[in-house]
Amino acid sequence: MTHLICYIVTFFACAIGTICGMGGGIIIKPVLDATGVMSVAAITFLSGCTVISMSCWSVGKNILKKESVLDLKNTTFLALGAAAGGLIGKQLYITVASLFADQNTAGGVQACLLLGATFATFLYTLNKDKIRSKEVHSPIIGIVIGILLGILGSFLGIGGGPFNVAVLYYFFSMPTKKATQNSLLIVLLSQLTSTLKTVVFDGIPGIELSVLLGMILLGIIGSEAGRQINKRIDNRQATLFLECAMVLIMCINIYNIVKFLY
Repeated sequence: MTHLICYIVTFFACAIGTICGMGGGIIIKPVLDATGVMSVAAITFLSGCTVISMSCWSVGKNILKKESVLDLKNTTFLALGAAAGGLIGKQLYITVASLFADQNTAGGVQACLLLGATFATFLYTLNKDKIRSKEVHSPIIGIVIGILLGILGSFLGIGGGPFNVAVLYYFFSMPTKKATQNSLLIVLLSQLTSTLKTVVFDGIPGIELSVLLGMILLGIIGSEAGRQINKRIDNRQATLFLECAMVLIMCINIYNIVKFLY
């Protein structure tokens, strides 16, 4: 039953995550936390590996098929910052988790932070047409923004989130569909460094290999389904998908806060 739950959640999370540019981790992590099928540490690791596979597949497929709209001038610096931020965020999570006798309590802390970040992004998305976006060209600012996104995504164990798309829209004036592809590159690098740090320095949590491989495979299949849908919708529809996904994420995190902290 555990395997089936993980596979179903992974497929739909990665499909939605690719459509919205969030990466699947932002849905996989809180949903599996809510089900309680395994420890928070194991879920964080599985989510990270799945996000890497689905992001790599989606970004690589777009490049090979020449359907990529990556803004390498800006996203390169963001991605470099995100890679560094991924390492910082992972260490920050380890530090916070060590403060609690029950490490699952760290899941409650993650849920609180994710709820706040998603709610702020949701409000911005609803009002972004009233807020004048910027066009940042400074590599230094790009790296700093990338570091902050990497820290947030890595600490939460999700790789990235709707806040990536919002940041790209606000600071770089990217429309939703373009921001979606660029966000996935940031997600890929931040989660890659974070997961490698876990493997090299902290060891792999107790998980079944069949679950890991199954989630990676379903993550790729889900991302491909999401990529096909993304090609057939316009920016308005992509934004609607993003808003609906954020509402779902907030509801799940409210449940997790109650579960882990009360």
